[in-house]
Amino acid sequence: MTATPGSTTGVAPAQEGAAPAPPPAVNLPTFVIRPHRGLVALDLGELWAYRELLWTLVWRELKVRYKQTAIGAAWAVVQPAFSMVLFAIVFGKLAQLPSDGAPYPLFSYAALVPWQFFSRALTEASMSLIAQDRLVTKVYFPRMMVPSAVVLSGVADLAIALLLALALMLYYGHPPGPAFAAIPLFVLLAVIAACGISLWLSALNVSYRDVRYVLPFLTQLWLYATPVVYPMSLIPQKWRLWAGLNPMCGVVDGFRWCILGTRAPDLGVLAVSSAVSVVLLVSGAAYFRHVERTMADRI
Repeated sequence: MTATPGSTTGVAPAQEGAAPAPPPAVNLPTFVIRPHRGLVALDLGELWAYRELLWTLVWRELKVRYKQTAIGAAWAVVQPAFSMVLFAIVFGKLAQLPSDGAPYPLFSYAALVPWQFFSRALTEASMSLIAQDRLVTKVYFPRMMVPSAVVLSGVADLAIALLLALALMLYYGHPPGPAFAAIPLFVLLAVIAACGISLWLSALNVSYRDVRYVLPFLTQLWLYATPVVYPMSLIPQKWRLWAGLNPMCGVVDGFRWCILGTRAPDLGVLAVSSAVSVVLLVSGAAYFRHVERTMADRI
């Protein structure tokens, strides 16, 4: 057969309307994420690399916390204020508990500010992984960010509650003194304690859903084991250091010193509470990272 000009031989002519040929396959690199083991399981470098995600989660917690509520962030003041009134009636008037010479409403509110932050952080952070199951199971990131964001977002409520504390201080004739400047240190201690215990509880809650039933009872017992309705001076001296094993003892005693400006906190109790808080944070983070290897499957 003779080829005519403009024609080709051995090549089928392209058909009008035919689908284009698929592009050649490209071998994309595959990244495999494996959990760390041993003493490097915490991987602080990875946590630092995801720091922007942490603040994003904190901001999201703040935005949705009081969404569609009538009074919004005022709940941060209403809750401890009502507890203060109740404690002042029951423990201040009826039980006649001592208050180190300070008005009992101010005395109890100075302890309720850090306690409300602590108890709320435990309640919400321990359930945070289950509540955010879609996020945890779909995308990789250090899961430790989820309960930590819940705890850190509570600092905003604590700061709002301190505004009422300032008003009560002026009302009862206890203007802020030099000790008031030390409040950020005790806020930091409360955050460390809350983060450590929340990491333990949130990791345990992934494996054992009994945590949601035990936690209200545990929080109630913890309230009365902490000098919230009674002063630290009511505990005998020989038991003070043992009381310091409760990390909130040092925090509550420190807040009272900062707000009331009366008695400085026991340095021994404060040292023990600080050490326990750091141990809880390190051990809680290590246990959390251990459970994190199978966390998505268990949720």
